Formats: sequence, structure tokens, C-alpha cells
Amino acid sequence: MDAAEFRRRGKEMVDLIADYLENIEQRPVYPDVEPGYLRSLIPEEAPEEPDTYEDVVKDIERVIMPGVTHWHSPYFYAYFPTANSFPAMLADMLSGAIGCIGFSWAASPACTELETVMMDWLGKMLKLPEDFIAGTHGQGGGVIQGTASEATLVALLAARSRAVRMILASDPQRPETGITSKLVAYSSDQFCATLGTTPSCAFDHITELGPICNAEKIWMHIDAAYAGSSFICPEFRPLLNGIEFADSFNFNPHKWLLVNFDCSTMWVRKRSDLIGAFKMDPLYLKHDHQESGRYFYTDNSLFRSLKMWFVFRMYGLKGLQDYIRKHVELAKEFESLVRADQRFEISADVVLGLVCFRLKGSNEVNETLLKRINNGRKIHLVPCQLSGQFVLRFAVCARTTESRHIREAWRLITQLAEEVMQELPH
Repeated sequence: MDAAEFRRRGKEMVDLIADYLENIEQRPVYPDVEPGYLRSLIPEEAPEEPDTYEDVVKDIERVIMPGVTHWHSPYFYAYFPTANSFPAMLADMLSGAIGCIGFSWAASPACTELETVMMDWLGKMLKLPEDFIAGTHGQGGGVIQGTASEATLVALLAARSRAVRMILASDPQRPETGITSKLVAYSSDQFCATLGTTPSCAFDHITELGPICNAEKIWMHIDAAYAGSSFICPEFRPLLNGIEFADSFNFNPHKWLLVNFDCSTMWVRKRSDLIGAFKMDPLYLKHDHQESGRYFYTDNSLFRSLKMWFVFRMYGLKGLQDYIRKHVELAKEFESLVRADQRFEISADVVLGLVCFRLKGSNEVNETLLKRINNGRKIHLVPCQLSGQFVLRFAVCARTTESRHIREAWRLITQLAEEVMQELPH
């Protein structure tokens, strides 16, 4: 494929993507296939001679689409949102074309510098303490990771490195292996301090946990993977109170802030803690600006900040706030529908865009209801367990979800609930 054909095919692909997203709600949200469906649809080996582009595109609908769960359908209410927007998709195209790996400032100055500035932009949207902003003289700053799990691991490794350095500072003769074997990580069943847990969007009391961690010199990492996006709205910012006690903080713009996967933003109070844990100094990574401390992208930084730049500029803070608020309003609308039906109950506080609910009755009844919902393939939900109860989760996910989709989903849920209840032994 030369540049001329790429121009033509690129325009065709943009049309294909736009058509897919514009008509996505016409597709069954959940695929009707069995495990292993795809293998019989394609050859056992790669072709010896090239296929045509037309043949490849033709097979998208034949091979791929039957097995796709349509996460961006307005009838998708499972898990949490995964961000999707046209500006971010365009930025992804440019990022793929530039194709640089920003593991140091010299490897790609624009890549590393834009990431620093975008993390500062976003940190200021969240009103993070000044300690977490790199600026031109700050000691902290942000770096983009792939996922919240990756950020938690990075924080854990940085915490271990800092603890070892602190102990060695007071006892230089002590062998390092004897230190690491005695280190302890404290966690709940959600692993770390969490703002917006996955099952029910519950919030830890970090204003109480933080002072204890600080007094005991324990590294506190806060994970707000889903909920963090909402903190750009003044009315939800109090949910982040206590962040001043944290050593590191993370959330995923690729969940709810219109920046496509992957883009998991992580801030540290002292970037030297991160540099100390991951620093590598081979000759081929050295450059004339080695001591410029603001750029600490070790080993894996891609040009993901382009997506942030495009989205932040083309939506503006107000547009992003409006988007978050709309989803919260839709969740509140669904909550009101549930509360108005005496057969159902709300199982957890509805704070943001997630509603946890269930039919009053046994776990088995609710399991049956969920199976009927998902087997119908008109809407898609997943469950959680809260205090021993089987609970249905209804997360407002898609960028295009409107009130009519919420009400259609509720009509379907209540219709299936009636069928399930009629089948119960009397």
C-alpha cells in the first residue's frame, strides 16, 4: 500500500467507523456466538500471497462483528465506560503514524514534554495539590500508564524502593535482601485506598487513612480508576478530599473522560521516588539534557498525550463537565425508576453513574433475571456481590446514551422480571 492508496483507504475507513458508531444501537449489544466460533471462519495459516484490501474489509463484517460485544452501544450497561470520541480517534491515528517511543527526553522531546504539560492540565482540572504538579519547578508530576492495575504496581515498586532507601540510610551495612523480605503492604479486599470501587463505586475514607499513613511513613496510593474523571466537576471534587495525604494517585481518562484506551494517568508527590525505583542508565539512553528532572518517562512512554491534547482542546473543561453530569443524571433517572417499583431495591448509594439494584428475593432469582437479560442480547449488564447478595450493576457507559435508552432498558428489565417472578413456585 503506497501513500496514494493509503489516502483513499483511510477515507473509506473513516466512513466505515462513522457508519458503525452512528448505527451501533441497531446491532445486538452482546454477541450470539460460542467459544471457538472464529477459527472455522478463517484459514488455518497466514496466506502465502497477499490478500486484497477489499477482501480484508469484507471479512470485518463476516468474521469480526459477529463476535464483538459493542461497548459503545447505548444499550451497554456493563462494567464501566470505556472512553470513545472522534477527537481521540483522530489523535490515535496521528500517534500511530508518528510512532515514537518516548523513553527519554532525547528520544522524542515533543512526546515527553506534551505528556508533562497534559498531566499538569488534567491535575489542575482536578484541583490536585500543588505538590503533584510538575510545572517548571515542582517536585511532583504525572506520567501516563496503561491501566490502573499497572499504576498500582508501579506505586508498589516505588514504595518498596523508598522504604529500602530509608532503612539503608540509617543502617548502611544491612543487606538489602534482608530488608525486602520483611516489608509489608497493607490493603483492603480492593487492594489499595480506593475512590469508586469496581463492584459498587464505594469510597474509602482517605481523610482518615491518610494521616495514619503519613505518621507511620507508609506510602499511600489512591486508585480512582472510574470515579476520578468526575472530580473535574466542582460538585464531585469533595470526593477527592484527603488527596493531600497521598504519595501517588491514579485514575483512567480512558474510562470516562472521552480519551480512548489506553490512558491511565498517575501522579506522584515526589517524582524522585519513581525515578529512584526505575532508573536505568545505559550509555545509549544518555543525552545532553540528562539532568532535566521534569521528564521522567522510563522505558514505556508512548505518544498517548496527543489524545488528551485533542480531547481537552476540542471539548474544553465545560464540555467534559457537561458529559460527566449527563451520565450522572441518567443514572439518577434509572435509580428513580427502580425506587418507584416495589419489586426492586437499591443495593448501594448512587453517587455517580452506577446503579446497583436487585429484585427483592433470593440470589437465585436475581441470577435468573440477569441470565434472561443477557441472553436477550438487547442490553448487557454484569453482576457483583455485596454483603452476600447477588446484585445487578447498571452503569451508564456509552457517549451516545440518552434518556430513551435508559427507559427502554428499564421496560425490558421489568418485563423479564415479571416473567421470572411468575415462574416462581407459589
